[in-house]
Amino acid sequence: MRKNIVHPGADELKYEIREIVEVAKKLEATGTVVRWENIGDPVAKGEKVPQWIKDIIGKAVQEDVTYSYSPTKGLLKTREYIVYERNIEGGIQITVDDILFFNGLGDAIAKIYSSLSPRARIIGPNPAYPTHSSAEAVHSGSPHITYKLDPNNSWYPDLDDLRNKVKYNPEIVGILIINPDNPTGVVYPQKIISEIVAIAKEYDLFVVSDEIYSNIFYGGQEHKKLASVIGDVPGIAMRGLSKEIPWPGARCGWVEFYNRDKDVMFDRYTKSLIDAKMLEVCSTTLPQKVLPEIMGDRRYYPYLAERNSLYEKRNSYVYETLSKVPALTVHKTHGAFYMTILFNEGVLKEGQSVPLSKETEAIIAPYVSTSAQDKRFVYYLLASTGICVVPLSTGFNSDLYGFRITLLEQNEEVFKDTIGKIAEMVEMYTSSV
Repeated sequence: MRKNIVHPGADELKYEIREIVEVAKKLEATGTVVRWENIGDPVAKGEKVPQWIKDIIGKAVQEDVTYSYSPTKGLLKTREYIVYERNIEGGIQITVDDILFFNGLGDAIAKIYSSLSPRARIIGPNPAYPTHSSAEAVHSGSPHITYKLDPNNSWYPDLDDLRNKVKYNPEIVGILIINPDNPTGVVYPQKIISEIVAIAKEYDLFVVSDEIYSNIFYGGQEHKKLASVIGDVPGIAMRGLSKEIPWPGARCGWVEFYNRDKDVMFDRYTKSLIDAKMLEVCSTTLPQKVLPEIMGDRRYYPYLAERNSLYEKRNSYVYETLSKVPALTVHKTHGAFYMTILFNEGVLKEGQSVPLSKETEAIIAPYVSTSAQDKRFVYYLLASTGICVVPLSTGFNSDLYGFRITLLEQNEEVFKDTIGKIAEMVEMYTSSV
């Protein structure tokens, strides 16, 4: 080309959660039965959408209005419902003009980072969720800046690390929290959220809180939203349908703006997000249309409680099984439907492997020769057992070695067998050298 057409941040676009699928598909073609533990799709793992939810959606599909454009910010009745629910929870109060719908939170995340000034940075957690970390890195053309989640302290944020990174990186304008967190499953106590908000206030930053799993928590933990402690600090909360119902194919998410009136620059930034959505006309109408009826149904929260109890049960089983493996460190989770399993320091070494057929060895060879040690393990696990998980280092922008699994498998026998095979594979792999 006569000029370079590649965005300077193009090399930061990484989503190993799906990239590993290409290798798994090659293994499937050889007869390997793959167990997809790489992505959080409840429906793909056998979870059934309740008939009463299908009935609500089915009825809406028969209405002509469902096929029309929605207003740019979202359907008014749906925004009114969200405002009502938000305001009765306490904390900061919002209006319908503080809500903006997107085609899933992936769309919202892309807009939030791409609409920033090129030199403005948002710091996020480590381990990081790749949709956030890649979008932020692409926006800036530089690696994502992170603060540590401490595995020795229940995966809570290392607030000293966060404060130092903010203090010595003046380009940071915002702090991202993911609560409940993906990939660790930690639920932030209200005290910690308050301390993060205090840091934002001290350094004149805004806070972004990804709360896509806000109603998925268990184990005696209570989830507190950003709205409960934001005070007068500018903030953005991110919510959606894709995990709660579950309906990931709906691609329906929204953001809530807090304290736009407290900062002229923040207000102008949020307006740019609205303007960008206006260029697209609107977000998908159908899921917006049914949201109030589904979430407002008397069966909704009992349904969530039932799902959450199953996640807690599976979480306990994983903990009890994998915590017995000497090479691993495992923490119980309290939110979302993932667990991060850590390798203890020094247990992964060069040259570790397990016996494979020549055919499967050839398929994974290009991916293990120069890979991070946990990624190498993940590909050997995939090739030898068919279990597809995500490496922590390359999959979640982390300096720790480990892998993420889901708690979604509906077949209890398959779920237990999967966890048992992972335990066996870890012991075999780490003792091979």
